[in-house]
Amino acid sequence: MKARIPNGGGGMSQAAMMKKIQQMQEDAARVQAEIEATEFTGKAGGGAVEITVTGDHKVTAVKIKPEAIDPEDPEMLEDFITVAVNEAISTAMKTMEDELGKVTGNINIPGMPGMGM
Repeated sequence: MKARIPNGGGGMSQAAMMKKIQQMQEDAARVQAEIEATEFTGKAGGGAVEITVTGDHKVTAVKIKPEAIDPEDPEMLEDFITVAVNEAISTAMKTMEDELGKVTGNINIPGMPGMGM
């Protein structure tokens, strides 16, 4: 016995649906590449530390203002760096999720770039 999958595409043929999915995959790949090339900045300590990362989470810049460097309290600078890196990566991830969601309508298609985050 063969199972029939009902045509749930609102009258859309299977070929048209496959073409739409393929276009969605291409759009998602394009958006993902654009975001991976975009830079995101995280700040901590009132801007005393700035970290810039790309959308694929590679650190591209670290800026530390002199007032953030206290030889008596290196842990504070370490905390600022950690907070700034995490903020930049979080912003990059959120942007990727939001932009891919716009392309895919927030549906999870196996094999779709960036899905499964």
